[in-house]
Amino acid sequence: MEPLIPENFYHIYNHSNGNELLFRENRNYIFFLKKYEMYINSMVETYAYCLMPNHFHLLVSIKDDKEINDLILKNKFSTKYKAQTDSKEREKLISLFISKQFSKLFSSYSQAYNKVYSRMGSLFMKNFRRKHITKESYFIYLINYIHFNPVNHGFVSKPGEWKHSSYRVTLSDRSSIIKRDFVFEKFGGISNFIECHSKPLQV
Repeated sequence: MEPLIPENFYHIYNHSNGNELLFRENRNYIFFLKKYEMYINSMVETYAYCLMPNHFHLLVSIKDDKEINDLILKNKFSTKYKAQTDSKEREKLISLFISKQFSKLFSSYSQAYNKVYSRMGSLFMKNFRRKHITKESYFIYLINYIHFNPVNHGFVSKPGEWKHSSYRVTLSDRSSIIKRDFVFEKFGGISNFIECHSKPLQV
């Protein structure tokens, strides 16, 4: 499993179990993002997301060592962390802490979802996937790929028509978890961001 290391970029994604839906109604998408802000936003910078009926995609970077360290020390997890002096083992514990926060997000959302829809059992695949991003060109490609996900799956004809991705949020003025200035900088400005979303980019 790819470790989650401070100041590194990752494509994070997960799928529902079997043929289940993660999101049945508009309120489910909104609720998931609220839970994301609660459990994840303090640990990461978010550059793109797309929530689909049975899966989701995120493009994030883990915050710096000091911020992650401060979060761990406020958590019950800190006892084992403070006792560890080996740098490699501490790195493993940091990655484990971040992964556990994602697990809390999925568990909290699932519990509420199960209660509303009178279902039982796990809603998400057990191990969420993560891919380490090291190239700026791939970062740009991934934002485009994530925003084109609903187009590729046949739900809409343009990225801006899907309500549950960061595309429209990025172009808006409203407060958001999306680091839009960083995104626009990587695309070379707002106009180029829009132009680059006129068609799917190639790797």
